[in-house]
Amino acid sequence: MNRISQLGPAAVVAGTLVAALFAGPATIRGVVNASTRADIAKASARLQDGNVLEAISLAQRDIAIVVEPSVVHVSSQGSVDVGSRFGKFASTGSGWLWDEKGHVVTNAHVVEAADRIEIQLHDGEVRQGRVIGLDLRSDIAVVKVEEGNLIPAIRGESRGVRQGDIAFAFGSPFDFRFSMSSGIVSGLGRAAGLDDIDYENFIQVDAAINPGNSGGPLTDTRGRVIGMNTAIATGRGNTVGQGQFAGIGLAIPMSQITTVVEQIIETGEVQKGFLGVGLAEASRLGGMRNGLPREMMEAIQDQYDGEGIVVTRVEPGYPAAMAGIEPGDVIERVDGRRVRGLEQLKSMISSGRPGDVVTLEVWSIVPATGVAGSRPVDVTLGELDPIMSSPAAQNLRLLGLEELATSTPERAAAVGVEFQPGVIVLKSDERSRLGGLFSTGTIIVEGAGRSIASYDELLARFDRALQAGGSMRSLGFQVTAIRPDGERVTVEL
Repeated sequence: MNRISQLGPAAVVAGTLVAALFAGPATIRGVVNASTRADIAKASARLQDGNVLEAISLAQRDIAIVVEPSVVHVSSQGSVDVGSRFGKFASTGSGWLWDEKGHVVTNAHVVEAADRIEIQLHDGEVRQGRVIGLDLRSDIAVVKVEEGNLIPAIRGESRGVRQGDIAFAFGSPFDFRFSMSSGIVSGLGRAAGLDDIDYENFIQVDAAINPGNSGGPLTDTRGRVIGMNTAIATGRGNTVGQGQFAGIGLAIPMSQITTVVEQIIETGEVQKGFLGVGLAEASRLGGMRNGLPREMMEAIQDQYDGEGIVVTRVEPGYPAAMAGIEPGDVIERVDGRRVRGLEQLKSMISSGRPGDVVTLEVWSIVPATGVAGSRPVDVTLGELDPIMSSPAAQNLRLLGLEELATSTPERAAAVGVEFQPGVIVLKSDERSRLGGLFSTGTIIVEGAGRSIASYDELLARFDRALQAGGSMRSLGFQVTAIRPDGERVTVEL
């Protein structure tokens, strides 16, 4: 009996094969087709009962419903200096509504040279926009439109973002307006070496980001903005910029955006936190001329194994020195967040305002014992001194403009002149050529052929060109200013 039961299945298979040989191809295809249809019916029935994919799809629809009303399309027109002639340009990008008062957040590079800006809302309405402030060094700008019937974005917190989180990018790639793409957070604390951005601490995502996405929001799975789409790694060597999608998109984290945008709205200018130190990556310490004694460098290389940033110099009287930071200390964390590179640390510190207290986790070697360990250090951030950090500021001082500041109604009133947006001269050396022309109360309104809204913007535009080499005079920089007597003058530096 057992033998018969064991032979049964084999006999069935054999019989089927014999039947197939005599039945012909048409019959076989019919059997296969019927089997396929049966499988489809079963799978379709299971899908109709609801499944994980349907739940994901419905959740993604909800994210679009929540986010899209706050997304805007940005169109800008302007002129640029092309040799001895001016050329017209038109460009598009994205942005998102910060509040119901009409403040729109976008990338500085989307609007920095614009003479005319149009903001298209999600319902198709177009409103005129004007730049109220921008921070070229972090590539963040705020544009103002008429308020009324605006739905602002829900703001999230980028400090809790982790690798592997699902993220959604919104914007107008290739002018396909109000598009949405999805992916995951591929990495954190990325620096791409962009020439036009001084503070890089990007969120890396593999959501499709293309030209036109710049300035659009990056959101989490609850529709909360955690960053702003800014740049693309194109796959052509190490090129990063406005190329085509190649799997690596970069977004400015919300923590940095918040600090910049709030200051622009409140005061029209951005103040950045400052430690007053020289820094070097621990992994690249060997062979560098950084001012540290050789014995100290060798000790750090022998005993430290991590991604921290080494303090190579501490300026007396500045925040780090006052908090007890010393050369040879290694900064590993800022407010509990791990430091992954020099550019990220610079961005973390600059994202704080002067007066903010940050907690640094510092690794160091105790000289008396030679034993290494970590300790927390609270540092009250200072205000970044342009003379220490900007070659352009140093050049302007040498040319006779001894004290400059962002023009505000209060500063203009203090020196007895009518307020104009720009950079106000608070003190000048009237014995110098430039200082004699731009006496106290003069307001610089244009630099390098573009309107200027803040002191840092003026410095950033000049610093970009100075990085390529030369001096202000050899590069032919021009500034336009309104003197205290109302005369408008243009001077080549």
